[in-house]
Amino acid sequence: MSDHPLYRLRGLGRTYGRGAGAVRAVHDVDLDVVPGDRLGIVGESGSGKSTLIRMMAALDRPTAGTIEFRGRQIQQLPERQLGDLRASVQMVFQDPRSSLNPRMKVSDIITEPLRSPLLRQRDDVPMDRERRLREVMEQVGLPPAMAHRYPHEFSGGQRQRIAIARALAPKPDVLVADEPVSALDVSVRAHVLNLLRELVDEYALTMVFVSHDLMVVRHVCDRVLVMRQGEVVEAGPIERVYSSPEHDYTRELLAAVPRIRVGR
Repeated sequence: MSDHPLYRLRGLGRTYGRGAGAVRAVHDVDLDVVPGDRLGIVGESGSGKSTLIRMMAALDRPTAGTIEFRGRQIQQLPERQLGDLRASVQMVFQDPRSSLNPRMKVSDIITEPLRSPLLRQRDDVPMDRERRLREVMEQVGLPPAMAHRYPHEFSGGQRQRIAIARALAPKPDVLVADEPVSALDVSVRAHVLNLLRELVDEYALTMVFVSHDLMVVRHVCDRVLVMRQGEVVEAGPIERVYSSPEHDYTRELLAAVPRIRVGR
């Protein structure tokens, strides 16, 4: 694992609105993410964790602080100069029902990133779409023969596998997963978590994984940030935070969630 940060965040903040009605979603976050990191970000709804990763993915702009990606500040760059980030960072969202276009066939959904001019700036982005489609469908456990179907013809767990396949298609360096199993039935969550962990290992990906559940994060991440009301209240190796939490809020999170069985 390289010691040179892939991401470097300093004093990062995001406030929505002004005056008395302003909402401080993220405040004064410092964070380094090095290649190969498996970082979990946990907190209850409204803690700022999703806002933080949206800024890291340049889907939102901070109102304070800086974000460096591969040594270059990105927080004020126009879209046309974000080619490296767009090609290198892919997201898996919480609800595959809303993140997958219901009018598109699965084959078009998965290969959509490969048609992006920004992503094609990278030399290693696959050009053979049909071959890459077959590869990623097989890797997420979906028969390539199902590629002609539409999202509504799949179960929730299968739709999330489609979303993962789409994220993997352009061979990214970073996978950002925003509550990727919280919208799924309990019976399929473990399968999707195991799949994510296996694919992250196989592709040697850097992963940023957002969840409200420390138990889930423990199974796919090496270290964790705990956020509350927009601030980081605890950070460290996942096993240390899990076994010996230092902050009262972290202990509350651990006590509040049911245990989920996931093979290690």
